[in-house]
Amino acid sequence: MANRTITRAQLSEAVYQEVGLSRNESAVLLEAVLNYMSEALVREETVKISSFGSFSVRKKGQRIGRNPKTGEEVPILPRKVLVFRPSQVMKSRINESDSSR
Repeated sequence: MANRTITRAQLSEAVYQEVGLSRNESAVLLEAVLNYMSEALVREETVKISSFGSFSVRKKGQRIGRNPKTGEEVPILPRKVLVFRPSQVMKSRINESDSSR
């Protein structure tokens, strides 16, 4: 299984092909959607895309970690992490693609 990455340019091209906007308008639309999602996540709002999944920000507290090389305990500072939870529809689609191989 080859690991492939979809880029912004490819997403923009897909919008161009599907919607029929110009390539420039497609790129602007994609950037606007991504910026809107990013800004919502910075405000710690949940971004839910029906039949796809939800993006949210979770706060992790401080904890003690361990340096695997030396075994020394090191404090890990509190931080925020981005979490993606796929919808049931997406989970089903992914599992269907595995069973069709």
